[in-house]
Amino acid sequence: MEPEHIENLSFQIIDQEAGSHNFVPEQWSIVRRMIHTTADFDYMETIRFHPKAITAGIESIRAGKPIITDTNMVRVGIRKTELEQFGVAVKCLMNDPAVREIARKNGTTRAKAAVDAAGTDMEGGIYVVGNAPTALLRLIELVANQHAHPALIIGLPVGFVNAAESKAALVKMDYPYISNVGRKGGSNVAASVVNALAKLAST
Repeated sequence: MEPEHIENLSFQIIDQEAGSHNFVPEQWSIVRRMIHTTADFDYMETIRFHPKAITAGIESIRAGKPIITDTNMVRVGIRKTELEQFGVAVKCLMNDPAVREIARKNGTTRAKAAVDAAGTDMEGGIYVVGNAPTALLRLIELVANQHAHPALIIGLPVGFVNAAESKAALVKMDYPYISNVGRKGGSNVAASVVNALAKLAST
């Protein structure tokens, strides 16, 4: 079977097993890709969309704004085919020497220092957190204080320490986000959301 046929068949199975739902088509295209990536239908119950999230993400991509990721795992998982036509750069600052030095001096995580270092790079772009709650908490702080203005925050960190709590803080904001409740998430899921948005932007 060709890869495209396998993917299409997988989506058919997901549609069949998911049954009826209340997602609009654009939302379902994102949730369905999250399920395709994880084989986890729980995302149908736990996903959270800000009302302006999808429009903000599509407009950001079409405008060629950068996508900043909290880990290289997210960066690598983002398909570049659809993004290249819009000139979108996908960046991760985790291994930047300056970020490493700032994190060392301040005794903080590189993920948090990378958010600060993103600065104007994230202006009008998409910031994607798939691993580090410290990155999401710092991003929330900067946005709340109007020191950062990404078009969209994709917040899907995974784990047992502050993952659920950071996402709970995000969904309380009146700011474009795509997130979920609970401990589940991860780099692959976060990348799948970007890939779904890129597909929507290119249609």
